[in-house]
Amino acid sequence: MVAIVKTVAFQGIEALPIEVQVQIASGLPSFAIVGLPDKAVGESRERVRAALSSIGLALPPKKITINLSPADLQKEGSHFDLPVALGLLVALDALKAEDIQNYIVLGELSLDARLTSVSGVLPSALMAASSDKGIICPAQNGAEAAWAQDIQVIAAPDLISLINHLKGKQVLTPPTPCVAESTHNMPDMSDIKGQESAKRALEITAAGGHNLLLQGPPGAGKSMLAARLPGLLPPLSPREALEVTMVHSIAGQLNQGQLLQERPFRDPHHSASLPALVGGGAKAKPGEISLAHHGVLFLDELPEFSGATLETLRQPLETGRIMISRASAHVSYPARFQLVAAMNPCRCGHVDDPERACSRAPKCALDYQAKLSGPLLDRIDLNIFVPAVMASDLSSAKKGESTAVIAKRVAAARRLQEKRYQNLIENNDSSMSLTNANISVQHLEQIATLDGAGQSLLNQAADRFKLSARGYHRILRVARTLADLENSDKIHYRHIGEAVSYRQLSSIPQAA
Repeated sequence: MVAIVKTVAFQGIEALPIEVQVQIASGLPSFAIVGLPDKAVGESRERVRAALSSIGLALPPKKITINLSPADLQKEGSHFDLPVALGLLVALDALKAEDIQNYIVLGELSLDARLTSVSGVLPSALMAASSDKGIICPAQNGAEAAWAQDIQVIAAPDLISLINHLKGKQVLTPPTPCVAESTHNMPDMSDIKGQESAKRALEITAAGGHNLLLQGPPGAGKSMLAARLPGLLPPLSPREALEVTMVHSIAGQLNQGQLLQERPFRDPHHSASLPALVGGGAKAKPGEISLAHHGVLFLDELPEFSGATLETLRQPLETGRIMISRASAHVSYPARFQLVAAMNPCRCGHVDDPERACSRAPKCALDYQAKLSGPLLDRIDLNIFVPAVMASDLSSAKKGESTAVIAKRVAAARRLQEKRYQNLIENNDSSMSLTNANISVQHLEQIATLDGAGQSLLNQAADRFKLSARGYHRILRVARTLADLENSDKIHYRHIGEAVSYRQLSSIPQAA
């Protein structure tokens, strides 16, 4: 007799069906797991053996074979413990096969038979729902699994309570979905003194979903400005919240299985490795750009990141996905984020101040800025110089506009974009965010109606600054956002002029 338990393996955020086949046969006593298991899966032998022993069951002195089918797919993670244990219980006639045949099973076992949380329960539950099956998981992941509606979720704290529930001797309470509480402690825009042009750029960035580069001397407030961008963005739509939560579930970063409702803000240190930033490593886990999906990725001290790491951002900035290629697999993760970067004009940061600049100025600034490639800078829509704050601004008691006031204007501009692009895209999911930054060039050209003076200015700017086709269209995208903030159907000369001013890549003052 071969007992079969259904579970999953993960490829990106996709859950793939796996069969755990358990056979107990005559022969020399052994316990083998086959089917390309990794070390964590192979070690489940000892965890399962100890867990069964703790509830009073001993494995027979026979040949035990566990096959993870399909055998040519790499199996990773500790969530195979529970499927293996249940398969052994069926093979030992301690459970009936029909008790678990309509469930996807995953969970890690402790030595005392407690079930501990595992990653990837949400995508597993969604896969179970599409297959008309239920899911069995640890109690800590129950709220996460409950977001897959219309499926039966059995969330057990330990192995013995799960067995009793399946036998009808105990009833486990079905889990209920829960949402992560909003922190409501985001920093406010009114705290920023001065820097009106930078605040304006931040509003445009939020309204159109654009990428932003803040350049300026140390202490000018670049990081403070970037940290306030999430407060200006509209809340996640239901579809976006589900996508963000799935990525964090695969990464094992969900808090008690709660659905995320705030846009992510990720700010990795400039010493981050390439796999840490874009994803990868031994198990091809999602990186910072995927954890920032539908949110903000803030890279402070941009030139201090390694050149190879920064260049890998070029593809996801265009496509909204990152493909991680390995010899054994190709894994794709979503990565549609807003890039906000900050940098000093040079290593000392004072190239524009002759009294404080280092002895190598202005060559030090040229060398420092040369660490950023042209193709990467070409993908940044707004390039702003943030000067040092004047003492008169710091001492002023006057406060600027609050985050709530600016967010209302941003939300109005976003609504215009969603309404406009809904009419252009067939079969579009209304829960998806459609902005000027991520709409296709074909759709952008259909709605980018310019007046004669605006078109002339755009052509002149393209010729004078030798803009690429990408640069041309990014100016058009920013101008469309500026028009949306004014509730204007047509892009005017002033919108093109302001968009061109944000495109200047030589905005850092140079010493004489």
